[in-house]
Amino acid sequence: MLPRIFVVVLDGLTAMHPSPRIDRLYLAGTLVATSLLTACAVGPDFTRPTPPTATRYSPESRPDHAAPTMAGDAPSQTLRIGDRISAQWWEQFRSPDLDRLVRRSFQANPTIDAAVASLRQARYNTTAQEGFFFPTIQASYAPSRTKLSGNTGGNSPGIQGNGSVISTVSNTPASQGGTAPFNEAVIYNWHSATLTVGYVPDVFGANRRLVESLQAQSEFQGYQLEAAYLTLASNVVAAAIQEASTRDQIRTVQALIDSSERALKVLREQFRLGYAMRIDVAAQELALAQAQQSLPPLEKQLEQTRDLIRVLAGTTPDQDLNEHFTMASLTLPAELPLSLPSELVSQRPDILSAEAQLHAASAQVGVAIAARIPQFSINSTLGGNASEFSQMFWPSGKLFSLTGNVAQTLFDGGTLKARQRAAEEGLNQAQAMYRSTVLTAFQNVADTLHAIHADAHTHAAAERAVTAARVSFELTEQQYRLGYVSYLTLLTAEQNYQQARLSLIQAQASRLGDSVALFQALGGGWWNRGREQRAEAAPK
Repeated sequence: MLPRIFVVVLDGLTAMHPSPRIDRLYLAGTLVATSLLTACAVGPDFTRPTPPTATRYSPESRPDHAAPTMAGDAPSQTLRIGDRISAQWWEQFRSPDLDRLVRRSFQANPTIDAAVASLRQARYNTTAQEGFFFPTIQASYAPSRTKLSGNTGGNSPGIQGNGSVISTVSNTPASQGGTAPFNEAVIYNWHSATLTVGYVPDVFGANRRLVESLQAQSEFQGYQLEAAYLTLASNVVAAAIQEASTRDQIRTVQALIDSSERALKVLREQFRLGYAMRIDVAAQELALAQAQQSLPPLEKQLEQTRDLIRVLAGTTPDQDLNEHFTMASLTLPAELPLSLPSELVSQRPDILSAEAQLHAASAQVGVAIAARIPQFSINSTLGGNASEFSQMFWPSGKLFSLTGNVAQTLFDGGTLKARQRAAEEGLNQAQAMYRSTVLTAFQNVADTLHAIHADAHTHAAAERAVTAARVSFELTEQQYRLGYVSYLTLLTAEQNYQQARLSLIQAQASRLGDSVALFQALGGGWWNRGREQRAEAAPK
């Protein structure tokens, strides 16, 4: 169908200029043919990459990545293939403080604001490019006052529609008895108003490919926003785990220092009385110094972690937060979802971002091809001019023009061909980067699964070590009360117990961190956000 704007232009032209020189049927046929030509778009049509054929994240046939992770005395975790990943996956740690902190970070962290702005910018750029599908209409009005030199003669406007004449004057020359200058200048007002319509038909789809590329860039920014949410949530939860681990380690080290100080006090007294050697005192002094040496780094780490949490929450380091974390305030998720490799490619924001960039690169090939074939344009102008404003659109003042143009580059030193080749290589690069992103994502999940299993066994061993150290300490304490062992032996058993607790805290933190890493590696469940919000809003 002929665009409405051209129908309006043609109506105006025939109404203003009922002349046989304007063949309305010819113009209409030309524009219809041009519109039909816009049905094609050169360049490759994008198709989504084929999902990988991998069915597991390990070459072994054992089902250890899907079977329950039994960790002996430690809490067990079960990996469930195909389970839905919650968009609020951090709630699996059952910490109200953590939930509040993540929500606050989403609202206040500037990286989210930057990602949202980037997405809006990409969408506006797409909308701007879509405007080239339509004609450009411009209106102008230019009043002027001009003094035309008498020497320019015939360049004056001449007879106006009201019968007046604007022209330079040729008087009688002095040689023939005249007294005035031979040529007299003329001063006049001039009003000109025009309506210009320009249209570049998208004959070979260059603009459609540009819009396609920009739409892909918008999708890329949308996935980058989801990646920003996922990364921010993962960083917040990881920082909370780090704080909890550090706090518990500080308490354990302080208990160890207290125990070492008591042991040193006993040894020094025994040395004074001649019941201990100086080498024993020195050994205990070394143990105390080593315990004291380990405390400042932990205190520094705690303060720096708190600084990190404040910044993640969008506040400055001088503003404290009410949320504080210990290992007891965080619960290890009992069940962890595990997506199949074929599902992973449609979940992870980085893979989808790489796919969007691949789509954009494919469209740019079409843009480069379209630049090498004929370019079409149509321009029309309606308007009028006169020496009086009210007379611009009298029949004598009306003007119009209609121009079509076809341009084809015949020689450019190979520039356009090289740009097409560059676009094709850009597509090859995007394809390689997509494959690399997919492989890295699979490795990320595989590494996390290995860590989950290994750290579960480490946790179980740490639990057994703590149990053995606690039993040894309790038995030593009973023997001390009965007088069978010295107080120094009791303090040594207590120190061994505290050292075992330090290892256990670190093992617990590692397992919590592995859970966070798996949720992040699987994409974080952002695609379920809308469904979960609808479920929460449904009447109970």
